[in-house]
Amino acid sequence: MGRASRLRPVRLAEKLLHIRSALDLSQNEMVSRLGFTETLFREDISAFERGVREPPLPLLLAYARAVGISTDVLIDDEMDLPNKLLKAVKLTAVKRKPVPRTKRKR
Repeated sequence: MGRASRLRPVRLAEKLLHIRSALDLSQNEMVSRLGFTETLFREDISAFERGVREPPLPLLLAYARAVGISTDVLIDDEMDLPNKLLKAVKLTAVKRKPVPRTKRKR
């Protein structure tokens, strides 16, 4: 029994290229902007933008955060990128407070 390949978003490469172009960044600058300088190279960005490779989920999240959109917009072929992408987005999240550990009754 063979394994079918996973479905891939058809328009993902086009959207990633559009994001980098909208931010007016080179591929090397995009690596830095996304915060993956230790694990990603310009060639990786090129492969993602040409549709040769599919980026890992944490990288898709970084792309989405870079322009203030949901990852849904990136992976859903029926959704278009907004006409105007944010260029300098600083997203803040609410961190959950750690739940104190209590001793269990035995």
